[in-house]
Amino acid sequence: MTSSELREKFVSFFKDKGHVEECPSSLIPKDDPSVLFTSAGMQQFKKYYLDPDKAKDKKIVTIQPCIRTSDIDEVGDESHLTFFEMMGNFSFGDYFKKEAIEWAKEFLEKELGVEPERITTSVFKGDKELPQDKESIEILKNLGYEEIELCGRDENFWGPTGSEGPCGPTVEFYIDGMEVWNLVFNEYYKTADGKFEPLKQKGVDTGIGLERIAAIMEGEKDIYKTELFWPVIKKIEELSSKKYKDYTREFRIIADHVKAAIFLASEEIEPSNVSQGYVLRRLIRRTIVKARQLGIQSNLADSLVEAVIQVYKSNGLIEKKDKIIRDLKKEEDRFKKTLSLGLRQFERMAGGFGAVVFGGAPKKRQMNGGKLFDLYQTYGFPLELSLEIAKEKNVPIEKGAQENFQAELKKHQEISRAGMAKKFKSGLAGHSEKEIKYHTATHILHETLRQVLGDHVEQKGQNITPERLRFDFSHPEKLTKKQLKEIEQKVNEVIAKNLPV
Repeated sequence: MTSSELREKFVSFFKDKGHVEECPSSLIPKDDPSVLFTSAGMQQFKKYYLDPDKAKDKKIVTIQPCIRTSDIDEVGDESHLTFFEMMGNFSFGDYFKKEAIEWAKEFLEKELGVEPERITTSVFKGDKELPQDKESIEILKNLGYEEIELCGRDENFWGPTGSEGPCGPTVEFYIDGMEVWNLVFNEYYKTADGKFEPLKQKGVDTGIGLERIAAIMEGEKDIYKTELFWPVIKKIEELSSKKYKDYTREFRIIADHVKAAIFLASEEIEPSNVSQGYVLRRLIRRTIVKARQLGIQSNLADSLVEAVIQVYKSNGLIEKKDKIIRDLKKEEDRFKKTLSLGLRQFERMAGGFGAVVFGGAPKKRQMNGGKLFDLYQTYGFPLELSLEIAKEKNVPIEKGAQENFQAELKKHQEISRAGMAKKFKSGLAGHSEKEIKYHTATHILHETLRQVLGDHVEQKGQNITPERLRFDFSHPEKLTKKQLKEIEQKVNEVIAKNLPV
């Protein structure tokens, strides 16, 4: 069964159960500052669990692309991913535990043909603050599931995203020991002060990982051997002249990170040292380091973007291919220039990766926080990259080095902010008449840039003082004199109309 067939089968199944299909949301949450990325199918629906009447329908089904960075250090095993697709069904004040659990069993056993004896489940066992989920245990037993594991809050309680919000116990379904489906029963609201209050209307939020269920349907435990990854793996074999079975971890990290980077780049994110851009930069640079270990010297963007796009032909990637390649290649070229220098500096700092003799007994020099920060500031090595190289080269990290690195970074950022404040006198828009006008002008400028340069233009920051405005935006090329003149003319035309605000 192909991934396309799995998607279609899942949506059709829940449509037959009265669900309405909803389009997936962007990987960049628009109204949720608590997270950098859309990491679960329910994120765009969070408000509906508090106010079900606002939902387009009480029952919804989606297939949501997700980015999850919390598991990035686990990437390299058989089942963890940075980018993945979550198939989910949702209820906002409609059905609850009984229907959700029964439909999960029906879909797995009847629609996908999974033998019941291959399926096991787990349920929240309760703790001092919250009761055991006895209702789910009873439902599962009535459905014939005898192997029910009782687990704590870390395994079988979800949420909230951020410090407060809807949350609840979960029921998890495993096939051959692999977790494939998580059923969340939102019946509590966790307040900012940590209290759990019952929700007025209960909700259901489930997620079944497409990549994991695809592996099971193909008779694989390794998700990288499915059609969703294997074309990329084969391309890496071709580029490296090495076999996947001999360098499994490196192959998996490259395939996962390239795919995640491509989808982030398709969302108009550009590599940077902050926020989502930092994650994209980290993914690209980690990929380059792993590719270097395999002896790959060719440009990965040119080589692997096409392979990924062939797997995801209907996700809008084809239309953005040229821009994605351009953005990834630009960052790749930038990092390659500093990587060799940085690695040589790392080796000098660590004493050549060899034993350094102090009074006779051989001792390996340790990396401290200052050295790690120097690698970050001078060579663009994220802390995680330096730690990874240290682990690979068996270089000890001094106790407290990571904390010292963070202290150095914080001090550096404070100096930078102080310098910017001195340079621009004020960093945010004030309330003088001039500043209010400049604030309005940023909106006019933003719209004009989109008209002249294209809809890809997104605001990336602004700085307003009584003397001037600065507007930061995304665009891959330097503006021409002709474009600048057209932008200036259009902005002035709007201002001259003296429109009411």
